[in-house]
Amino acid sequence: MDGRWIGLADGVYARRHAELDLTTGLVLGAERALVIDTRGDDRQGAELAAAVRAVTALPLLVAITHAHFDHCFGTSAFPGVPVYAQAGCAAALQVTAAAQRAVWARHYRDRGDTRTADALAGTVPVLPDRPVCPRPGSVHALDLGGRVAELVHPGPAHTGHDLAVHVPDAGVLFAGDLLENGAPPSAGPDAYPRDWAGAVAILRQRVATTYVPGHGAPMSPAEAAVQHAELARWNAFPGSRQEE
Repeated sequence: MDGRWIGLADGVYARRHAELDLTTGLVLGAERALVIDTRGDDRQGAELAAAVRAVTALPLLVAITHAHFDHCFGTSAFPGVPVYAQAGCAAALQVTAAAQRAVWARHYRDRGDTRTADALAGTVPVLPDRPVCPRPGSVHALDLGGRVAELVHPGPAHTGHDLAVHVPDAGVLFAGDLLENGAPPSAGPDAYPRDWAGAVAILRQRVATTYVPGHGAPMSPAEAAVQHAELARWNAFPGSRQEE
């Protein structure tokens, strides 16, 4: 399998993937489990779904951190599962999916990775069907059974529809692409560089001993603070890697 689980707390995992240095997540409750992001195409999503099922047989929920292909094009591997996202995510995905697919399939083909190019070209993204957190700072609590996962929209940053996941009892916060480990955050044309530090400040008000970035290894509070300080100084960011 393309990936490995890292245990962060009891029943809370990050999964590290070589492709784009992506990090996904899994949070277990007594009654349900939450999958955080679904990877970048049907094939990658199926790998993640199989890895999840190797850990738990619980009914699943999915949370999508934002509408960039590497985080959400794998959702078809979770049929019938409720898919939560910030209220603007589905519309953003509907508008940008075709262009993302074309650009990135060409990118993979140009570098000789025809397997990934073909998988991406054949993927039809599944839109989130549980819109939540319409306003900056809004929170939606998911009861997983004996554990609550809080979905948080900290405001515009990496996109206008970012969603983070806080697991208060475990002290873990999945930040999506608001944080990256090993590279500066990547600001594309749909980013809000001047608002980014404020969004991270909202996340850092929550109690967390581990921050899980959208790309790279889990971070300590000190590492998150360093990146937050960089965001506060910069008005725009150079692209850190080729990603959507």
